[in-house]
Amino acid sequence: MTPIWIFPIYPLLIVGPYAAVLCKKLSRDDSINIIVGGFTLQGIGFLVAFMIYSSFIYRLMTQKLPQASARPGMFVSVGPSGFTVAGVVGMADAVGRNVDAGFMGDGQLASTIVRVMANWTCLWIWGLAFWFFFVSVGAHWSCARQHGGFGFSMTWFSFVFPNTALVTATFSIGKAFRSRAIEIIGCVMTCFLIVAWFLVFGMMIRAIKKRQILWPQQGEDRDEGGFKAPEKTERRPTLSKWVSSHSGKIDKP
Repeated sequence: MTPIWIFPIYPLLIVGPYAAVLCKKLSRDDSINIIVGGFTLQGIGFLVAFMIYSSFIYRLMTQKLPQASARPGMFVSVGPSGFTVAGVVGMADAVGRNVDAGFMGDGQLASTIVRVMANWTCLWIWGLAFWFFFVSVGAHWSCARQHGGFGFSMTWFSFVFPNTALVTATFSIGKAFRSRAIEIIGCVMTCFLIVAWFLVFGMMIRAIKKRQILWPQQGEDRDEGGFKAPEKTERRPTLSKWVSSHSGKIDKP
């Protein structure tokens, strides 16, 4: 079991960040509907992912780490927390600009409470994302120490995509708390992420040229889908070929 199981719920996890951006372009009535809907769907996605977290942590405590080819998928555990932080902080910041004075009795006070609670709660979730990031990095230490490391597989893109959520969440926290240091950390992480993407893309091209992927019986999915490499069968020589090859050895009368 790896955090790849979270993928079916990922569409809900990216609703929050989209809602935070979309509500800035709509009217006040439409924006508050987008915020309420986005917060609801984001909460469903994070709670479902949180339940899968428990199974993943139980597996790490009771069994060995995933096999080397599937181990990059551990970085998928970073995504739910990161996207939730980016979405909730962004939507909470937009509440004050899109509610009227009578919202929940006092619109100004209600928006302030929402923003304060969202920022401080997301600070915990941001820390959780970093915890899963360091756990995933530590799990690759044994693979990096091996001679030659481990072969390329398409799960290597998990080094990039889930960590974009962590970078986005870092910028959101830095903006919410007006922390210049956190924003600088986000810039450094962005540079490393760009380098990681080029590295993974280059390794993918190298693996294609070396026929490690996109080739029969190669890659981590070589046993899936019923695909099998054609078996080599030994062809017996025909009578004519046998006679022609042994014609010099046959005694003439």
